[in-house]
Amino acid sequence: MTPDSAGVSAAERAPAVVHRTQQPAARDVRLAVLAMVGTTVFDGGLMESAMARTLADQGVAAGSEQFERMLRYARDTSGTSKLAVFRHLFAEPARASAANSFFERSCDELIADGVIQAVPGAEDAIGWLRDAGIKICLATGFGRHTQNMVLESLGWMGLADLSLCPADAGRGRPYPDMILTAVLALDLDDVREVAVVGDSCADIESGLRAGATTVAGVLTGAHGEPALRAAGATAVVQSIRDLPVLLEPRSA
Repeated sequence: MTPDSAGVSAAERAPAVVHRTQQPAARDVRLAVLAMVGTTVFDGGLMESAMARTLADQGVAAGSEQFERMLRYARDTSGTSKLAVFRHLFAEPARASAANSFFERSCDELIADGVIQAVPGAEDAIGWLRDAGIKICLATGFGRHTQNMVLESLGWMGLADLSLCPADAGRGRPYPDMILTAVLALDLDDVREVAVVGDSCADIESGLRAGATTVAGVLTGAHGEPALRAAGATAVVQSIRDLPVLLEPRSA
């Protein structure tokens, strides 16, 4: 989902609505693993534009059935490793690698054009997590170079305790590798002290596979509430700005 002309999506203008099962209070959470595009960041159509450019570069005719099928697959697998997406789309490893490199160059150009924006309230939510003593990991399906470009464009380098991409952990979503890598890197004792927040079904699946207690979906990105619920989300909130409402200490 992209923001409207005012820079705020309809979901974010709506009052905070939290649909949840029993969740731990903030004092029980020591690490929040937050997805980037669609959760803390609006990409301004970056992924779709870069993917369309890449498919055309690989000789897939724009508007053809193959082009639309490949683009749809990229949308449906939002949140997963982009290299893994290209390995699925193109059987030859060398072609998949070339496509991924072209995709990253296209992302660079689009980021330089200023398409990246923070989701409204994202920095406030991250600040609240810090004040609550909760460590923060920003996780993405982009490669490391693109992730750094996004962070730099927002002035977010150093905002989180850790940032991870699939190459840092071995595999991307829906595998649990990035979450478990964050647990090890930040010296947590128990994965049940992790909250995972994302906009895609892949985010939810990775959180559940890792064993996190809170695996929350947000409605500012790839998938809607029915899909997030079907994937197993323990809670669904309108936006990352509502994360404090979800995690704050509550009376029994």
